[in-house]
Amino acid sequence: AMFRLMVTHAKKHPSLIPLFLIIGSGGVGAALYVMRLAIFNPDVCWDKKNNPEPWNKLAPSDQYKTIHKQLKKQTNSFSVKCLSMPII
Repeated sequence: AMFRLMVTHAKKHPSLIPLFLIIGSGGVGAALYVMRLAIFNPDVCWDKKNNPEPWNKLAPSDQYKTIHKQLKKQTNSFSVKCLSMPII
């Protein structure tokens, strides 16, 4: 029903076709991005019985950002001050 309504509007007003395409591709892109995060992110746990903490089973070749001890040596004083502030 909704698709038929869009087609009838597009036939009456052809200038709406790019709008429908852009909004449709944005929705598809957002859905694909959420699927990518749900499937490949190590923070997502689908099977709590067999793998309750998947973020602890990362291979040495997996790239994942963490804060480490060397970070204070590699940053300026402002970012060190921000990192050491307690989070409320």
